[in-house]
Amino acid sequence: MPNGLASSSSAYLRAAAHQPVEWHGWGEAAFARAREQNRPILLDIGAVWCHWCHVMDRESYEDARIAEMINRDFVAIKVDRDQRPDVDARYQLAVAALCGQGGWPLTAFLTPDGEPFFGGTYFPSVEGSGRPSFARVLESIAHAYREQPEQLKESAARVVQALASMETPPPAAGAAARLDAAPIAAILDVAVKTFDSKNGGFGHAPKFFHPPVVDLLLDRFVRDQAAGPGGAVFGNIAFLTLEKMARGGVYDQLAGGFHRYSVDEHWAVPHFEKMAYDNSELLKNYIHAAQATGGEFFRGVALDILRWADEVLSNRREPGFYTSQDADISLHDDGDYFTWTRAEAQAALPPEEFELAAAYYGIHERGPMQHDPARNVLAVAVSLEDFAASRLLPVEQARATLRAARDKLYAARLQRPAPAVDTAIYANWNAMFIAAYLQAQALRGQLQTSAEGGRLAAARVFALRALDRMLAERDAERGLRHHLYVADGEAVYGLEDQVFPALAALEAFAITGEGRYYLAARELAEVIIRRYSDPEGGFTDLPREGAPRRGALASPRKPLQDTPAPSGNSAAIVLLERLAALSGEARHGEIAAAALRAFAPAAAGFGIFAGAFGLALRLHLSPAVQVLILPGEDGQDGLAASLEDEARAAYQIERMVIAVNPGRLEGWPEALAETVRALPRSGGARAVVCRHQTCLPPVESREELRAQLAAGAPSAS
Repeated sequence: MPNGLASSSSAYLRAAAHQPVEWHGWGEAAFARAREQNRPILLDIGAVWCHWCHVMDRESYEDARIAEMINRDFVAIKVDRDQRPDVDARYQLAVAALCGQGGWPLTAFLTPDGEPFFGGTYFPSVEGSGRPSFARVLESIAHAYREQPEQLKESAARVVQALASMETPPPAAGAAARLDAAPIAAILDVAVKTFDSKNGGFGHAPKFFHPPVVDLLLDRFVRDQAAGPGGAVFGNIAFLTLEKMARGGVYDQLAGGFHRYSVDEHWAVPHFEKMAYDNSELLKNYIHAAQATGGEFFRGVALDILRWADEVLSNRREPGFYTSQDADISLHDDGDYFTWTRAEAQAALPPEEFELAAAYYGIHERGPMQHDPARNVLAVAVSLEDFAASRLLPVEQARATLRAARDKLYAARLQRPAPAVDTAIYANWNAMFIAAYLQAQALRGQLQTSAEGGRLAAARVFALRALDRMLAERDAERGLRHHLYVADGEAVYGLEDQVFPALAALEAFAITGEGRYYLAARELAEVIIRRYSDPEGGFTDLPREGAPRRGALASPRKPLQDTPAPSGNSAAIVLLERLAALSGEARHGEIAAAALRAFAPAAAGFGIFAGAFGLALRLHLSPAVQVLILPGEDGQDGLAASLEDEARAAYQIERMVIAVNPGRLEGWPEALAETVRALPRSGGARAVVCRHQTCLPPVESREELRAQLAAGAPSAS
């Protein structure tokens, strides 16, 4: 008989419905049962993409003997960490504090009130290497709870009390501090010191992505370049990191898109799952690097991420972006779908293409995969130009042959059973990809083929459709729920689920000039201020007021750390700064400044994990720039597009380029609308540059616009 998970909207929970464990979803019913029976709670947190979660399911939770022990002595709760990030974040902190480690699967033991007293991650089914078996852990916890329940409850209560201070700055910490660029310099200093100058990235194995700090490095590079020679060190760190990642096995060389992280420092062997939140933010990195350099390589990676997201991660009928793609087909493989034996590649390719592709992608008789040494992760050691030179081939010939080989390998891979895609759509990650798709429009001026132009145009249409669908779901009082388009379960509303859709709406306002998107961003900002802002500065991840929360959820969080997605607090500051710049109103800027002051003293301590805060502070310290693109009355759409491409060509975080329809200014910020109305209505396409709520004379050529923008180039001071 199925347990209580069969009707869940979570694919991860449904996959456990057949297990003999009497699982409950997170909810009052499970806690009430634990209180009635005075049993501890076994909390399992995992995800559909998590390999070791599947292993523990197979080894332990599908074992009748283990299930009998759990059902007799515990109340079992299973949680999808993607569906309930609020639960996951708090119990990850608690288990890390108790045991010094975190990750997935997260295995925690709680009092009937949900307070944690012990935990860990993966527990093996058989003892070995100094690790107890899961059965022994269960026996020990059950015995301890029977013999000394009050001691465990007291210990758990202390853990919950400690959680409240782990991610929240002390009240009024630094509230009187003057805001300056010192925290930015400190974050960049950590990036420089931890940079791996050989392989790119930061630190050692395992290596994770840090998109916000890469954008902060790109921002500093652009500012230093604008001010004159210098600052190359920051650009070198960003560019080498992005290049090494995209040439490594952590990048899917056939389909595009990045796997979740690299198990080694060379970006060679990944954990093969692909996450929406990684790829949306990495897409922005490569867009911004292409803007900063005009480089074809970075643009190509960005377009390939778009291709993968189009083909795998998006719902084309009911627009939206899915959550993740799994790593494996079964427990018996480790990324086999994505990897190749030499024989498999040879069977897919003509001899001349195989010879070149095997050398270029590193397809050897013996590969790096421990479970099957014959399997290879495709990676690129050198640039195409250097590879062609080493083979004494013209670059175009090598490019054409390798492109044909790549297409054939990809076609052959598509015949394999593919890892599952989690089709849940979550407001925060959906919005992050929508914003990335809209930011990709900045590449329009760099495109070289009609196919690239078609992909970019289609991305714009899809992103706007997905945004419209999402915004239609918002509640006037509570905003957007985390898990979109489902009606079952406990509705969760979080800070990120309001912030990132609001930022996506501002991107849409800039791209389309439609005031309804600006109004949607303002409405969500009001939800954030009303429900999440803390009088001491900053924002809580859950609404400050509402139903009583169980266990660790009672602990307030004001997260600042990027995870690797930008922190909700940093994103909220960016949103309010952008709204203040558009409207000229002081209120949003004052709330953003209070949050910046609250976090500034602690930000440097987060190092490269505070990149998004550095960007938010930089936005606050930099005068806002708006570039209004007005169409001509004589049908000069080409000139308007050319001016827009020029304005979007550079990466500059304080610059907002807004397409204008002079006859449709409903919902616009009043100051900007008045600026447009004051301009002469006749004539050709024009661009108007505004700084400090002061606008320069309109210009009608790319050269004039470039000169105006250069005259106000940003600095790092």
